[in-house]
Amino acid sequence: MENYVSLEYVDMVFDSRKGKFHALRDVNLSIRQGEFVSVIGHSGCGKSTVLNLIAGLLKPSNGVMICAGREIDGPGSERAVVFQNHSLLPWLTCFDNVYLAVERVFSSRESNVELTRRTHEALALVGLTASETKYPHEISGGMKQRVGIARALAMEPKVLLMDEPFGALDALTRARLQDELMGIVERTGSTVVMVTHDVDEAVLLSDRIVMMTNGPAATVGEILTVDLPRQRNRLALAEDPHYHHLRGEVLKFLYERHAHKAAA
Repeated sequence: MENYVSLEYVDMVFDSRKGKFHALRDVNLSIRQGEFVSVIGHSGCGKSTVLNLIAGLLKPSNGVMICAGREIDGPGSERAVVFQNHSLLPWLTCFDNVYLAVERVFSSRESNVELTRRTHEALALVGLTASETKYPHEISGGMKQRVGIARALAMEPKVLLMDEPFGALDALTRARLQDELMGIVERTGSTVVMVTHDVDEAVLLSDRIVMMTNGPAATVGEILTVDLPRQRNRLALAEDPHYHHLRGEVLKFLYERHAHKAAA
C-alpha cells in the first residue's frame, strides 16, 4: 500500500494571551492507502490539531504535509471530515444535507440525475434510505451521525477524517455505529484517520494506533500495529488474548509511560 498522507516534522504554534503556545513539535506520520489509523492520547495532546492540519483547516507553523502526492495547503474534497457534532443544517432533510455536499463536489461534471443517484447510494450505505425525507430534529443522535458519515462518503474522499465521531453517543448506539463503520470501510476501501479517546474503539477499528505524548509540544510517542484479522467481531474479540494484549499496550502507554499530569 502506498502512502496517501504524510506529515514531516510538523510543528503547530498558536498565539495566545500568554504568548506562543507550542501545541505540536516534530510530528512525523505516514498513512498508507486503505489504512485505518486512530490517534489517541490525553486531553490537550493535540489529537484534533493533527486532524485539522490534515483536513487543511489549519496551516502548520513548520513542516510539510502531503496528501495523494500533493502538498496540503487548505481544505479539499479529497479529504472529508466527520465531526463529533454532526453539523447538519436543520432546515434541510437528510437527503438534502447529503445532496448539498455532492453538488459542491460533482456539479461541474455530472447531471442532476447522477447527483441524486450518488446521494441515494450514500444514504443507503449507512442504512438511512427510509429516513431520507426526515429533518434532523426528527431522527436520533446516532442517525444524525450516520447522515454526517454519508455526507462525507458521498464526496468520494481519498481520506476520511473523523474527530471523535461517536463520543457523544450512548454505549449501545456507539457500538452499533462502530460495527457499521467497519463494514463501510471494508466495502469502500477508504483511508481513515480517526481521533478517539476510547481505547477499545481504537483497537477494534484500527490497523495502527498513533499514541500522542502529553502537551504542550506534543508529538507521536509510539505507533502500535493492530495485527488482528479482519473481519472483526467484537464478541469474539472479548475472548481473544491478543486483543487484550494490544489493549493493554495502549493503556500502559497512556497511564504508565505518559500518565496525565493531573493524575500524577
